[in-house]
Amino acid sequence: MSAYGRDENEWDQLVEAGLRFLVERARMGKVTTYTELNTVLAGRTKCRGFDFERADERAAMGHLLGLIVERDQESAGTAAPLMISALVHYLSANDAGPGFYALAKELGLLPRDASKTAKEVFWISQVNALHRHYGSARA
Repeated sequence: MSAYGRDENEWDQLVEAGLRFLVERARMGKVTTYTELNTVLAGRTKCRGFDFERADERAAMGHLLGLIVERDQESAGTAAPLMISALVHYLSANDAGPGFYALAKELGLLPRDASKTAKEVFWISQVNALHRHYGSARA
């Protein structure tokens, strides 16, 4: 799968490193920002970072987060589907990005006509459930 100018090997590295980082954040009961995630990914994988000034690069980060959610759902073993990308928000905002809600609708976790309040409630419930799920996995 080659997409957004990155080959399959690079995507795999980014998914693995991104999932590990987000699980670490969840275990600590924390969230992160797109900027912090981007910095961590570049540092851990040595892959080029995402240039958020470019629309295609922002779309590529959204694509990556979708892949991370998919990989996490394959291995999480939770009764209700969790979207680990809920832990990622904008630097200056306390909310998930529009891609998070679009994926939630695509996965059937959020109604297509969800109100702003319903989206917010869903996002907060996802963050809390992720903290509980991964926090309980502490050794």
